[in-house]
Amino acid sequence: MEAGDSRNKLHSRLRLWEFPDQYVIEPANGSGSPCLDISRVDASMKLIDQVGECDSLRVPKIHPISGVVGMLKLLAGSYLVVVTESERVGSFLGHPIFKITSLKVLPCDHSLKNSPEEQKKMETEFSRLLSVAEKTTGLFFSYQVNLTLSSQRLNDLGAESKSLPLWRQAEPRFLWNNYMLEVLIDNKLDQFLLPVIQGSFNSFETAIGKDIVDITLIARRCTRRNGTRMWRRGADADGYVANFVETEQIVQMNGYTSSFVQVRGSMPFMWEQIVDLTYKPKFEIVQPEEATRIAERHFLDLRKKYGSVLAVDLVNKHGGEGRLSEKFASVMQHISGDEIRYLHFDFHQICGHIHFERLSILYEQIEGFLEQNGYFLLNEKGDKMKEQLGVVRTNCIDCLDRTNVTQSMIGRKMLELQLRRIGVFGAEETISSHPNFDERYKILWANHGDDVSIQYSGTPALKGDFVRYGHRTAQGVLKDGWSSLRRYYLNNFADGTKQDAIDLLQGHYIVAVSRDTAPVPQKGGLEAVANFPVALAVVLLSFWFATMSLKQAGSDYKHKHLFFSLLWTGICVGVAAVVRANGRIFCNRPRLHKPRG
Repeated sequence: MEAGDSRNKLHSRLRLWEFPDQYVIEPANGSGSPCLDISRVDASMKLIDQVGECDSLRVPKIHPISGVVGMLKLLAGSYLVVVTESERVGSFLGHPIFKITSLKVLPCDHSLKNSPEEQKKMETEFSRLLSVAEKTTGLFFSYQVNLTLSSQRLNDLGAESKSLPLWRQAEPRFLWNNYMLEVLIDNKLDQFLLPVIQGSFNSFETAIGKDIVDITLIARRCTRRNGTRMWRRGADADGYVANFVETEQIVQMNGYTSSFVQVRGSMPFMWEQIVDLTYKPKFEIVQPEEATRIAERHFLDLRKKYGSVLAVDLVNKHGGEGRLSEKFASVMQHISGDEIRYLHFDFHQICGHIHFERLSILYEQIEGFLEQNGYFLLNEKGDKMKEQLGVVRTNCIDCLDRTNVTQSMIGRKMLELQLRRIGVFGAEETISSHPNFDERYKILWANHGDDVSIQYSGTPALKGDFVRYGHRTAQGVLKDGWSSLRRYYLNNFADGTKQDAIDLLQGHYIVAVSRDTAPVPQKGGLEAVANFPVALAVVLLSFWFATMSLKQAGSDYKHKHLFFSLLWTGICVGVAAVVRANGRIFCNRPRLHKPRG
């Protein structure tokens, strides 16, 4: 399960030397391994035996770092991304796991001095996106084990694969820095290539009688259609869906290891919900004639990776969501069979906002599939006793709130089956029978849901109080209201820029000199002057002047005050109407991959 060849083992302790003309990354474990030298002029790389001499003209800054994430090439300069701070958060199959708490982007852009002015200007704009990227959350890594693969897939790796460097073993769709590692791969720098996943990692230990049970919950976010809530919906032409996350629940005790995998992802056809300042923008199905082909590609990929698939659709049957659900159901009629099944469960209709215990109705409908396809189990000798043969794919609109509540219910039921199989639980025993275990398990899933939600929407998951406490609370409802307002703000006024940063980091947008330095067509009409803060200020000031004029008119009965009151009211209403009618152009939109409309 780990990189067996010592030549391929990652350097776990590094020291960064920042010289005026170069960066040197030195292994700090006393092994005497070569150092990595990176030019700050052209980003060329080479291995050197030791750090060069320091003098009064070359005084370096020295920092400990946890690893090298990769290199990004922009118009004139390249940018090295390193992990400056990390913390250990647990272990995966006995190997330490670390969370990245601080990234730093180091410019190798001295050649920019000789670049044309337009190129310098564009380079500055792109480098600003890298400062957004430094704030990326939910990044995890291990020096010893491949975090991109589930326990079952790791166990199935052959001896030859296990001897490869970790990046060679990695599942590309879950390798967050896949694109950024390319330059280091080309330079054959295996010992510096740190594979990173984005998602979540939470675990706890608890005692059941004399047995110590270790529970771990891992989320792996797919990079193929990565992005923010409103700017990445549905699927692309290749069947990759937005917010696709693999969740693995692992239980270890008395030498046994068992895991259960679920997945979530947006409805697998082209649809979008472009922000326009309304609280809930309209859903639009794009290229409906392609929906069946795209969904087929998506489910074929799931079949290859997971076996049988049960798609559980939690969206509403009516309204805008209803049109999407109807399309999903009609597409699945052409795809469903023995190995691919579709089930609709109207979460809001059946459970409302507080009766989430009614998810037992859903469990009764999927129990047969879960028991038939099972989970992965190794005994104390490391022999495989069971394997998972299929996966439940859950979706709602965002694949966050309803999805997390549902997945936590499924995970709970499967964990109880696993503990009965191992012999910890009796036939009728449940997690709820053990209050401490029950409380910590709820917190585990609540934190998991929050982590996944923050990466996609910018806020913790809604309905988290039910997952955390087993029932809805007044505080939880208020928290959901605040999170909904924050989502509205981020979706409309921040996520366009964040989407650009994600596209740049993941290689979905590759900078090209000929395209990015070409003259940009001038915006015309309202789009050239659209500025929401200015428009809002005009509306508020107009409203204030209208109110003051109306008070004056009421006190001295002068018609001019009434006239000015009507004038300011007209300006207020007029500007508000223009903003409302043209909401899309007043929002923060991605610039690299321009959206429709």
